Amino acid sequence: MPGIVAPMRNTVERLDKPSSYAMSKYKKRKRNDTHTDTTRPASPDLEEKLADATTLYVGNLSFYTTEEQIHALFAKCGELKRLVMGLDRFTKTPCGFCFVEYYTHQDALDCLKYVGGTKLDERIIRCDLDEGFGEGRQYGRGKSGGQVRDEYREEFDPGRGGYGKRFREDQEGFADEYAGGA
Repeated sequence: MPGIVAPMRNTVERLDKPSSYAMSKYKKRKRNDTHTDTTRPASPDLEEKLADATTLYVGNLSFYTTEEQIHALFAKCGELKRLVMGLDRFTKTPCGFCFVEYYTHQDALDCLKYVGGTKLDERIIRCDLDEGFGEGRQYGRGKSGGQVRDEYREEFDPGRGGYGKRFREDQEGFADEYAGGA
């Protein structure tokens, strides 16, 4: 029909949107939050927390990337307040993520814009705004102590320590079965 104009859709994704991990965690928390205590103030919405967030979650790092390399790259967008490397819960070695905290929200947004999606140690890194670092979050969530995704990886990735842990265990189990049946 002439005269009817469809609304314009924004084709550019917001840089300051919550990460998929943060959203799933927030939704799960909301679902499980069944308290009826009206004296306790309502917790702020995730979008409100991220509106002035100064912390970034940085993922897909090589296990061999150093704090110095991360600091050199991320300091290009503003003064860093602190840098917390993600560690394997058991071995206390880097496991592919970190938290970068800036002094201002604008510096964090600039970092999302200019550093997110770039290469560091031959890996494309992922940056997301984070609600803030809390003690204990520096450890991997996987059963092996590292990252969950690394446990299920089936391809060889030298930057992440080779094959995934579960894949290696399955292959070793298959080899043992095969050798035992011969």
